[in-house]
Amino acid sequence: MKKERPNPTMLSLGGEEIFSQLSWFKRDRVETANVMVVGCGALGNEVLKNLALFGVEHLVLVDFDTVEPSNLTRSILFREADAADRRAKVVVAAERLREINPAIEVLPLVGDICHEVGLGLLRRMQVVVGCVDNRWARYCLNRLCMRAGIPWVDGGIDGLEGTARVFVPGKNCYACNLGPEALKELSYRLSCSDVIRRNEQAGRVPTTPVIASIIGAVEAQETIKLLHPDEVARGELTSLCGRMFYYEGQHLGTRVVEFAGYDEECPVHERWDPIETMDITTQWRVGEVWQRLSERFEDPTVEIPLRDYRFVDDLVLREDDRHIPVMRPDYAVERFVEEDARLRYLPFQALYQHEIDCLDRNFPYPELTLAQVGIPAWEVLSVRTAHGMHYVELADEDRYAERLSQNREG
Repeated sequence: MKKERPNPTMLSLGGEEIFSQLSWFKRDRVETANVMVVGCGALGNEVLKNLALFGVEHLVLVDFDTVEPSNLTRSILFREADAADRRAKVVVAAERLREINPAIEVLPLVGDICHEVGLGLLRRMQVVVGCVDNRWARYCLNRLCMRAGIPWVDGGIDGLEGTARVFVPGKNCYACNLGPEALKELSYRLSCSDVIRRNEQAGRVPTTPVIASIIGAVEAQETIKLLHPDEVARGELTSLCGRMFYYEGQHLGTRVVEFAGYDEECPVHERWDPIETMDITTQWRVGEVWQRLSERFEDPTVEIPLRDYRFVDDLVLREDDRHIPVMRPDYAVERFVEEDARLRYLPFQALYQHEIDCLDRNFPYPELTLAQVGIPAWEVLSVRTAHGMHYVELADEDRYAERLSQNREG
């Protein structure tokens, strides 16, 4: 029989639980909700700490980075030994959260939200919290949440400034609030560690633990509000949906401004619904998947558009039209070039990619698996047929659902 553990966040005060004194607080909603936090740097540390103390017991953490010495001055969950061993941020954070609250079930995922987290996992969340450091990651996170119909909270910090926003499908959209310049720079990614190094070289501090604490607290608070939609609807709580909280610490200024852009024609709003499940996994070969889908939808012209990336089979040298096999998704091509001594120092314009944007009966590499093409576990495939679009969720091959409800004694 499983031994019940007390929840250390629910401390007693005069025989009553502290949070029960909040008239609107519903402990069962908070304890049973699935919350995903994307980004486990300084801001993510603060959000996770606050959610753990609030009693959130089901967390998914997403980050592809490792702990570095520069993280230690502003990340409460990391230690010097973690940086020395270059441990994955999500793994370290999961360990420390269980120390705060042993009742927490944490699923740490080492990966990039832009292309390594399946929509099947994300659509099982009640709220997603973004603690990322660039516009492209926010754009991708917004697109996924819109597809799944999941609200998300965004936070950003820089120096002594910070912002927090809430986006709810059907009400407001991150992409719709981007200006022309931001859209132009959308695909430019400068990681948090790169920002830190650049500022350290210039003798500046990129951000502080104080601003991370402030914005992380607001993000956590807004997350808890989203878990109480009835109370928000009745006016007992006010959400940041459609607005932006701005804090400036150098001269101590704060304000809340409108941030409610929502263009009905924006393609990012596309909701993938309804979604049906099939026993296909990413270990299936493309040819097998195509055959199965063509039988399911009774259509020999069925196609799987690669919506968020392209598959690159060759790089072509413009000088002599020589083809260099790549066989990976386009988001992995940059690393391929960096690791190849022949290509590393060539100017960008010396190469072009031969790309494939759809998996169909004419796909030239039917023996490749979905994983080799770049499709993540528990993804939802968009399937184009003669009768319209369909959405198919792959089977949970990595047993994410089981890991989300793992035995607390484990």
